[in-house]
Amino acid sequence: MRDHLWYDATQVHIGGEWRAPAGGGQIDLENPSTGEVIGSIARGTAEDIDAAVTAAQAALDGVWGHMSALERGRILTRIGQLVETRLDDLAIIEATDVGKPLTQARNDAVALARYMEFYGGAADKVHGETIPYLDGYTVYTLREPHGVTGHIVPWNYPMQIIGRSVGAALAMGNACVLKPAEEACLTALAFVALAEEAGLPPGALNVVPGLGEEAGAALTAHPGVHHISFTGSVGVGALVQAAAAKNVVQVTLELGGKSPQIVFADADLDAALPFLVGACIQNAGQTCSASSRVLIQRPVYEDLVERMGARYDAMVSAPARTDANLGPLISAKQKEIVTTYLDKGRDLRVAGMGAIAEGAPEGGHYVPATLFADVPPDHPLAQEEIFGPMQVAIPFDTEEEAIAIANGTDYGLVASVWTENGARQMRMAKAIKAGQVFINNYGAGGGVELPFGGVGKSGHGREKGFEALYGFSTLKTVAAKHG
Repeated sequence: MRDHLWYDATQVHIGGEWRAPAGGGQIDLENPSTGEVIGSIARGTAEDIDAAVTAAQAALDGVWGHMSALERGRILTRIGQLVETRLDDLAIIEATDVGKPLTQARNDAVALARYMEFYGGAADKVHGETIPYLDGYTVYTLREPHGVTGHIVPWNYPMQIIGRSVGAALAMGNACVLKPAEEACLTALAFVALAEEAGLPPGALNVVPGLGEEAGAALTAHPGVHHISFTGSVGVGALVQAAAAKNVVQVTLELGGKSPQIVFADADLDAALPFLVGACIQNAGQTCSASSRVLIQRPVYEDLVERMGARYDAMVSAPARTDANLGPLISAKQKEIVTTYLDKGRDLRVAGMGAIAEGAPEGGHYVPATLFADVPPDHPLAQEEIFGPMQVAIPFDTEEEAIAIANGTDYGLVASVWTENGARQMRMAKAIKAGQVFINNYGAGGGVELPFGGVGKSGHGREKGFEALYGFSTLKTVAAKHG
């Protein structure tokens, strides 16, 4: 593990410098595949956060704040190119830190490079507009950065979420303070080292690992932060929004999901099958947009459940570096949570269940991938976000019933519809309450360009694409009277 680190994970990065955390504290770093402690990371404090915010503001007042959009974009592009030179190293770090299979971890590194490429190219292409007004006036709008932006990134997809959040914020000229999750922050530290190598000015990006209740709480409540981006649970998201509200600061929240895939009898089942299963078990189900519900029209229900079940039966949970179907969960705590849901489903029909690899370390946080069938729409397994490799199949008869079931949770992040009926595709896309709706696919290959976010308890605001750039900027109207 240590051979692949080109930075000191026991330090924070503030104002272009690596330094020991102010309190001197450290947090044990665990390998989810084995349960073993493999090192430590800095336990940043409110003092570190304050220093990071000060450094970010200094960057805005200095070189970074006066840099042209063109040059900002060039730096982001160079960061992406450096990421591409370290794809294998980043994959090993992420696989070890998070527990995801190597192929999935490498895909995340590729996505990080793509985010930098996209936002590097977009940085000088966010334009204002002129507005026709009264005679003797010229009115135009400007897109300007918020200032110092705070970024709280979860442990399930550190690289991807850094890319879509920090990448967009930097492209618009903000200076960032990043608080990665204490469970998995190594690639966040790797990223800032690469950003520095690419020429990002000191203070434009500062990284302070630490506990959520310490460093995270200090960041959300800091009066020098002008916008906050948070990805995580509904409960913590509410706390973040409440803290930010005291400073009247905007918040982008990407929270949980209970995303449905809806399969009609006329669908191409062969095409749908890999998406139906894969969209749930990726990263061992620890994905906000995981498709944890599959709604299947009754004429094809039993056939499709049987075919999905066969895929589940063949799945193996194994250490990340073996690159199996899925790795362990992030922690013993998460394993306990997921296991309680397995217990809640003990009276349901198990249509498919995978295995834990023979010889997998006993201390690893493994649970078998499981498909439950005939699940009532109001059952806890069909209503609550589990964040594990667990999926429910629900039968339906009519289009109206499918819509009611799909919209029948507190969440609204992603959905997909599988049907060859073009009119039905349009009706369903309009009727489903979600931030993204896919027709005859799911996820669109990640879609760096596609605005992403939810409704309801899935959060608000949008990341990815140009919408993220708008979210990380504020609109100024200039009205010039010239006679």
